[in-house]
Amino acid sequence: MNIIKYAYIQKPVKKEGNLVNENIRFPKVMVILEDGTSLGVIDTNKAIDEAYKRDLDLVCVAPQANPPVCKILNYSKFRYEKEKKEKEALKNQKIIEVKEIQLSPVIMEHDFNTKLSQAQKFLSQGNKVKVTIRMFRRFMPLLDQALNNVNVFAEKLSEIATTDGKKAVLDGNTISLMISPIKKKTK
Repeated sequence: MNIIKYAYIQKPVKKEGNLVNENIRFPKVMVILEDGTSLGVIDTNKAIDEAYKRDLDLVCVAPQANPPVCKILNYSKFRYEKEKKEKEALKNQKIIEVKEIQLSPVIMEHDFNTKLSQAQKFLSQGNKVKVTIRMFRRFMPLLDQALNNVNVFAEKLSEIATTDGKKAVLDGNTISLMISPIKKKTK
């Protein structure tokens, strides 16, 4: 009984990030030491040898430059610092959501106040609010009233929000207005 074994050839996995040591394929590179001093433009093999003499790695930091710029440094430490900076940048990033509130051209006062309190809650959380009114064919004669409703809505929120200098706009069959929270000044 013959057993056929298949050999699967793995393709080389392309690593994300910088080119390191033997992966650098440029004939000549500009070499900078860890302390910032320049060794000038030298042959890539000589640069790799110089890095190995110092028990460090040759890392290509600017492959698009002419000639490419490489640094002699500890790659593990370099990668750790880079990941740490990226995590810190993500932590400091604030995501602003846009919440939508839909009104009607013939909205009653209680419903209007409910939508207003909902918008105040969204704005206090730091989110933007998009106020929209869908103008169906039967509501087209009430266009002025609908625009007035949106403007009154924005006016009632004027203490905690701003309309970004734009007025309510009729786009197709929808009236919309974007309202942003007022940024508080920190001392």
